[in-house]
Amino acid sequence: MVKSVGDFLVELVGEVVAEVVLSLLACVLLGLLGLIVYVSWSFSPPATVAGAGLLSLAVAHGAWRTFRTPAKGRRRRGLAAGTTAVFTATALTAAFLTLYAFDCGCL
Repeated sequence: MVKSVGDFLVELVGEVVAEVVLSLLACVLLGLLGLIVYVSWSFSPPATVAGAGLLSLAVAHGAWRTFRTPAKGRRRRGLAAGTTAVFTATALTAAFLTLYAFDCGCL
């Protein structure tokens, strides 16, 4: 009985610590993304808009290549592989921030 209570407490503390660490990580990531936009906009607003447009095109192309049925026997190479990686990283970052950034209190 005592061992099961101890195991429960260890698991509970581990989950709380993991939740705090993930929320802190989400706050830091959100702050860094905001800082990047601020510094970029301070340096050159037209370059910031152009960069956002290019990133949007890369994400859109990556999404299209990800969800499109590839031709038989062909792999993603070059530009398709790069934009697929950009789309995957953007989607994972968005999902992570959606799940954890609202708990950090910085919004």
